[in-house]
Amino acid sequence: MQEKINIVNKKANFKYFLKRKYIAGLVLTGLQIKTIKAKKIVIENSYCSFINNELFVFNIVFGNLISEKKSSSKIKLLLNRFELKKIQSESKEVGLTLIPTKVFVNDKGIAKLEVSIAKGKKLYDKRNIIKERENKINLKRKYKH
Repeated sequence: MQEKINIVNKKANFKYFLKRKYIAGLVLTGLQIKTIKAKKIVIENSYCSFINNELFVFNIVFGNLISEKKSSSKIKLLLNRFELKKIQSESKEVGLTLIPTKVFVNDKGIAKLEVSIAKGKKLYDKRNIIKERENKINLKRKYKH
């Protein structure tokens, strides 16, 4: 049995309020799918944008080192026309962006990308998250001893 490949954008939940998620296929070359299966991909600084009514993802880094940037060009996302129109109309609202949150390989061996419509968090929202996290850690420490 093959190991599950699940690459997550960890900073997305911290930086954004994630509203709605869509799963899209990726148009990849052989080398790119090999690096995904080897879990050597970085999606933390990537974003999605429309070009001629087609959705593309930018700044995905394939390879070992971020500074090396073996291949970080635009990649076309595969969605049906209804989903593309829905995403495009939702993302046109002020303050909303499209960010990739997860890359995974399904049971058939096909690479998929989870795209989320997100709204950026303010600095005070981020501070509240950090406070809540520290409070949970402190409570666990107190109950442990």
